[in-house]
Amino acid sequence: MPPSVPSPYLAEGPRVGLRPFTFEDGAEFTARARESRDLHHPWLFPPDTAGAYRAYAKRLIDDPARAGFLICEKDDGGAIAGFVNINNIVRDGFQSGALGYGAFAHAAGRGLMSEGLDLVVRHAFGPMRLHRLEINVQPGNAASIALARRCGFHLEGFSPRMLHIDGAWRDHQRWALTREMLR
Repeated sequence: MPPSVPSPYLAEGPRVGLRPFTFEDGAEFTARARESRDLHHPWLFPPDTAGAYRAYAKRLIDDPARAGFLICEKDDGGAIAGFVNINNIVRDGFQSGALGYGAFAHAAGRGLMSEGLDLVVRHAFGPMRLHRLEINVQPGNAASIALARRCGFHLEGFSPRMLHIDGAWRDHQRWALTREMLR
């Protein structure tokens, strides 16, 4: 029997695998970000230059209050389909984090982010031992709201002028999920 090859993924679904950010992903990530500007604007501005990616990845890799995950297509040689970050991780009695995410244009509308976000949620509530995850979404971002809803998040409230994005303070809806609410 041939030796088994270990999976490069932290978690796998039928079509995607979940793995951490690396500095070596910069060229592919930034190319995908540039190709996806129209999809992301005005909601999201992922790094699209080598220097910006390196600083972004360094924060996700080095800061214990952050964790970054790449959603990779298993059938396409591990091509990066999107990303999910857990930011503002607070431990002790809170065990919580705030999610940010984005699909890349070539993968949008194919269900890959739903599968990937489900993997991140299970990883966060499993090995990471978090209890609560929150997603803050601008009310006009219908695709992001639909993803949060598909993955079992519940609308908790509205925060006016919550985050400074694209030169202005933007309203956000707060969507949350706790370990007990997981489907």
